[in-house]
Amino acid sequence: MPYDVVIVGGGPAGLSAALALGRARRRVLLCDSGPRRNAAAERLYNFVTRDGIPPDEFRRIGREQLEAYVGVETCEESVEEIRGERGAFEVCLGTVRVQARRILLCTGMIDEMPEIDGFRELWGKSIFQCPYCHGWEAQNQTFGLLASSVEMLEFALFLRAWTGHVIALTDARFPVPREVAARLSLAGVGIEEGRITRLAIREEHLEHVEFDGRSPLRLDLLFARPSQRQVPIVQTLGLALNPMGFVQVDEMHRETSMPGVYAGGDLVTPAQGAIFAAASGVHAAGMLNHALVPELAVSGQLA
Repeated sequence: MPYDVVIVGGGPAGLSAALALGRARRRVLLCDSGPRRNAAAERLYNFVTRDGIPPDEFRRIGREQLEAYVGVETCEESVEEIRGERGAFEVCLGTVRVQARRILLCTGMIDEMPEIDGFRELWGKSIFQCPYCHGWEAQNQTFGLLASSVEMLEFALFLRAWTGHVIALTDARFPVPREVAARLSLAGVGIEEGRITRLAIREEHLEHVEFDGRSPLRLDLLFARPSQRQVPIVQTLGLALNPMGFVQVDEMHRETSMPGVYAGGDLVTPAQGAIFAAASGVHAAGMLNHALVPELAVSGQLA
C-alpha cells in the first residue's frame, strides 16, 4: 500500500508537516537522516514556547508528539532517488523502495562556508545569520557584518536595533560608494575594507579579526550570509529554481515545477529561521492535503 506522502527532511518544516498530515489521517513516512542543517547551533531561539531549546531536544519532542498519530512513520534512511509521477512516485531508501502519492521536500539548504581561516570553526558559536535568533543574548556587544555586496551593507543598519557598536567588513570584495559610507556613518556604523586573513579564536569563540596589512579588529559576534546550495536529492529532480537558487513553488499551493512534488522550509526562501520553516512546512502540507483528499475520495481510497 503506498504512502500518501513521503516527507524528505525532519527539521522544523518536516516535523510540522508530518504533524499536520497525521492529524488529517494521512499515511506519512518522514525520512530524516544525516546531520541536521543547523548542527552547529547550540540553541533554537524565537520559537514561541520553545525559545532557547537545544535543537536536538526540539527534534526529540517533535518526534515524540508524532507517535500519537498512527498514520505517521519515521525512518533514519536517506532518500537516494525519487522517480515516477504524481500519484505514483517510487522513493529509494537505500535498499528499500516505497511508493508514495505525493512528495514533500523539507530538506533545508547546504551552507557553503567562505574560505576564511576560522570561519567554519566559529559558525554557530560566534558567527550567525539571524539577529532575531541571536541578537538578544549579545545585545550592546560589538557586532561585525561580513558583507558580500554593497546591497548587503544595508543589513548593518538593521543590526543597530541590537547594539550601538556595528562594523561592516567588506573583505576587500568591493569598493564602498561614498554615499553609502556617509549613510552608514550617520547611523554610527563603522566600515573596515581590508582583506581578512584570519578569524582568531579563543575558547571556541571569536576574539578578533585579522587583516592583510592592518591592525586586528576586536569583535564579539559576526553576522554573515554564506552562499547556499540545494541538497543532492533536490538537484537530481531538476526542479525549477528562482534566480537566488531557491526551489520555485506556486505561491499559494506550494507545489514545485514537478507535479505532485511540494516543498516547504528553507529550500524555498532566504527568510530562514525555525519558526518560518515550521510555518512553511504546515502550509505546504495543508495545500498538498487539499489537493490529495478529493482525489482519494473520488477513487474510493479514503477510509
